Amino acid sequence: MPRPVRSIAVATAALLALGLTACTAEDDPAPVPTTPVVQLGGPGEPNRTLSPEEAAALEAPGYVEQDVAFVRDMLHHHAQAIQMTGYVDERSNDRDIELLAERMDVSQTDEIRQLERWLQERGEPARDPDASHGEHGSKPMPGILTDDELAQLEAARGEAFDALFLRYMIMHHEGAIQMVAELYASGGGQEPDIDAFARHVESDQAIEIARMRDLLAQRAG
Repeated sequence: MPRPVRSIAVATAALLALGLTACTAEDDPAPVPTTPVVQLGGPGEPNRTLSPEEAAALEAPGYVEQDVAFVRDMLHHHAQAIQMTGYVDERSNDRDIELLAERMDVSQTDEIRQLERWLQERGEPARDPDASHGEHGSKPMPGILTDDELAQLEAARGEAFDALFLRYMIMHHEGAIQMVAELYASGGGQEPDIDAFARHVESDQAIEIARMRDLLAQRAG
């Protein structure tokens, strides 16, 4: 066979081989995940590795009444935080306080939208239909300011306002973290969306508490 013809034949055979390989790869079914899922056994019973079919049939936990109550309470809690940050512009000349309040306002406004959407998607009203007007729970929410405390904050100006705002907002944030702890202690917080939100609140507000304590210490010094 002349050299040019032989080169063409070799190249053609190579292309055909590649084409067959590609077709074979595309036709193969997607690999089934092989990561084992272990189901914990009861007292005195061994753990059991679920079959792929059993693992695929597992469903994420659904929401419970405690989750709904948590969301409704957190909506009210966030609303008061936004009310507090709304006092800052006309009462503080401290740039650090202004930036902190702006961050809180943006993040908690966004979280309110998330919570409202969560309730709407599950057909749950924003308020408990069985609760009396103005009632948000069977007991006061942790960290919520009283009317007198809000009036005191609203009346303050300058450095007095800055110190009071930091102290009250620290208390408010600590209350939100306590609400998360109470949610898990009550058996709630297992639904993935609620779990993710609650953990975010716990982490984000802990960071802001540390920042506010630092600012408060600077001003006290």
